[in-house]
Amino acid sequence: MLHLFRRSLIDILPKVRGKYQKDVPLSKHTWFGVGGPAEVMYHPQDAEDLSHFIRTKPYNLPTCIIGGGSNLLIRDGGIPGVVIKLDSAAFRKITVEDNLITCGAGVKNAELKKIMLEHELGGLEFLCSIPGVIGGSVKTNAGCFGSEVKDVIAKATIINGAGEIKEIGVEDLLLSYRSSFFPDDWIILSLTLKATPTPAEEIRKKLEEQKAYRLKKQPCNAKTAGSTFKNPEGLRAWELIQKSGCKDLSVGGAKVSEIHSNFLINTGNATAKDIETLGETIIQRVKQKTSITLEWEIKRLGIQK
Repeated sequence: MLHLFRRSLIDILPKVRGKYQKDVPLSKHTWFGVGGPAEVMYHPQDAEDLSHFIRTKPYNLPTCIIGGGSNLLIRDGGIPGVVIKLDSAAFRKITVEDNLITCGAGVKNAELKKIMLEHELGGLEFLCSIPGVIGGSVKTNAGCFGSEVKDVIAKATIINGAGEIKEIGVEDLLLSYRSSFFPDDWIILSLTLKATPTPAEEIRKKLEEQKAYRLKKQPCNAKTAGSTFKNPEGLRAWELIQKSGCKDLSVGGAKVSEIHSNFLINTGNATAKDIETLGETIIQRVKQKTSITLEWEIKRLGIQK
């Protein structure tokens, strides 16, 4: 029955102008490089196409959205239903008006560098250094180097569970440390960010300093999803991990980074289960040692296998 359902799922989905794909390996869409397939992946052509899909899709069809895959762990059983990815040209547009930069959800954070330098608009350097795409930065209120998305966002355009496209003010998002008020059925379409007039040489210098810091202090050119756990208030997750004897911990092909203990690494042959088991083991050991319960910062999706 499951095989028949998989063969027929696309046949019962709405006709769209975008693209459907069956059984897409999600390991190719995440930085960890692990995870099972998406039963169906949908690439909307534009916001109106996505709105049509949401309004006319089968009732109770499981759907989820993924961005650049930099802060994501897909489980080995994959994701049933439809996985949405906003990677068409309509979601990769950037416009500049006065000191505001509006980016489509599919714009890579790193692509902001060119725009900032061309228009001599600073203040977003921290965002450039965060892997992933703009749309994925809101729900977790991404941040580093003392700045967060909540510090620079002016407004967002979203599509809700009814397929309605709306403009949302930053006050409605209730952004806080690595979290937000963001209903699961909302999808970010674009963000408008506040920038500050800054000489190009100052922007370039700051970008280079932040890049140098990451190269020295964090694992680069490795299969990792960034910071694994949120920092408990007033504490640092990596210090708690080391103090709890987890610095050299490994499970299967997954291990704790030698450079930064709050990063987990796929050494090449890890499964999603290896990585998640390693993370859960760290949580248990830290709790036993310190009575503090670490919270996952990485988003986990899909079914166990």
